[in-house]
Order: sequence, then C-alpha cells, then structure tokens
Amino acid sequence: MNESNGFKNFCLEHKGAIIGGLVAIIIACTGLLKVLFVILAIIIGVLVGNYIQKNKEFVKEKLKSFIDKF
Repeated sequence: MNESNGFKNFCLEHKGAIIGGLVAIIIACTGLLKVLFVILAIIIGVLVGNYIQKNKEFVKEKLKSFIDKF
C-alpha cells in the first residue's frame, strides 16, 4: 500500500512534467514539429518586424555601426 501512495504522490507532484512529456512525444511522433517550427518562425518574424518599426532610428544606428565595423 505504501508503494501505491508513493507513486500517486510522485504523479501528483510531477503532473505538469508528465503531461509535457506526453505532449512532446505526441508532437514528435506525428510530425507536428515541422508545423510548430514554421509557426514559431512566423511569430519571430512578426515580433522582429514590429520591434524594428517601433525603434526605427535605434535599429538604423546600430545597423550602421555594425556595417562600419566591416
């Protein structure tokens, strides 16, 4: 009976990690990883574009100084 309580406590303590591991296994087995990488690339592109738009002068100066180094 002590063993089942130990396993139950382990599952309750680490339920988030167990669910995350199962989701990762499902994603890896179904090939959804490629789709997730594409979605991640799109999100990163949108965020970078938004940052550049809002900080145009700062980015322009940084880019100019970076190019001048070469």
